[in-house]
Amino acid sequence: MASIWLHSALWLGLAFLAALISIRVAISVALIEILLGALAGNLVGLQITDWVNFLAGFGAILLTFLAGTEIDPRIMRKHFWSSTTIGVVGFFAPYLGVLAYAHWGIGWAWPQAQIAGISLSTTSVAVVYAVMIETGFNKTEIGKIILAACFINDLGTVLALGIVFAHYDRTLLIFGGVTAGVLVCLYRYAPRMFAYLGGRVSEPQTKFVALVLLALGGLASVAGSEAVLPAYLVGMTLAPTFLKEHELPHRMRIIAFSILTPFYFLKAGSLVEAHAVAAAFGLIAIFLLIKMATKFIGILPLTVYHEFDRREGMYTTLLMSTGLTFGSISALFGLTNKIIDQTQYTILVTAVIGSAVVPTLIAQRWFQPEFKATQEVAEAEAVAGEEP
Repeated sequence: MASIWLHSALWLGLAFLAALISIRVAISVALIEILLGALAGNLVGLQITDWVNFLAGFGAILLTFLAGTEIDPRIMRKHFWSSTTIGVVGFFAPYLGVLAYAHWGIGWAWPQAQIAGISLSTTSVAVVYAVMIETGFNKTEIGKIILAACFINDLGTVLALGIVFAHYDRTLLIFGGVTAGVLVCLYRYAPRMFAYLGGRVSEPQTKFVALVLLALGGLASVAGSEAVLPAYLVGMTLAPTFLKEHELPHRMRIIAFSILTPFYFLKAGSLVEAHAVAAAFGLIAIFLLIKMATKFIGILPLTVYHEFDRREGMYTTLLMSTGLTFGSISALFGLTNKIIDQTQYTILVTAVIGSAVVPTLIAQRWFQPEFKATQEVAEAEAVAGEEP
């Protein structure tokens, strides 16, 4: 038992150290946690136990859900064309580019090349959302546009993985039907239920959301899918309610960022094996370069077309070039189903993690745009400032 507590202390000690470093260097704590996880995984051998996997998995589910709640329907309607085009191109450009290189450039078999393309087609909802929360850009129009574009991009990734590799059986049909039914019920009845329950100390609202996420996640796993996939849809469905209930998302963010997400990001970093990276460093760099180059070729001209200013255009393109959650999930899907081998998995996961770190560091350090709160947020803050 003592070893469990010491093991827990090591993980949370790394999370605390990451927070201190993040404050000092003004870089997203999610990226610092990934880097510390990689160092600790190779130097001290972080143990990934069942309880670590659960906390990390639940952290990914909750973070994906919270990102979905930031999708403001009004912003989506107002900027539908820009969010949709950036998201669609953000998926297809790297998917086709990486697929072509993996198949015709280095001779990977077609299914393996498809896994490579899908893994590197993503944006990182986890990293982008973490950056938005830390910088406050989730309260700006540009932040909400980026989050909406991330959703469209990752929806393409989910659909591609499902269409190409899904097992079309009764279980998948049941999962789709139950998920659709739950989303309809949440949209119709959740606002009244949340208003009735209120902000009680026992946190019934938070427990209900966790129940829905875990239940749908479990059903997704039984259907051969991934537990984080329905979380985004649940988040989008509850977005109007969460945008009105400011305290509820605040409390859930505290739970997520203080305890759960550090395990996810530290675990993601710890999966990087130094010797495997050294052996295939050139190939990893090429995959990362192809992903970022195709994202830039596809997205940056669209930001000019949609009249983003220069810093906003670069910031959007760089954040859309990130990858982590769905990228690592897609690579792990390929490994679990024996589509790719361990070496190919290491190459893809390392490139995915690299895409979480490199573009985000560049975006935060050199291209962070001017903070412009949405009209609703500015009005709310003005009213709060006038209150005694």
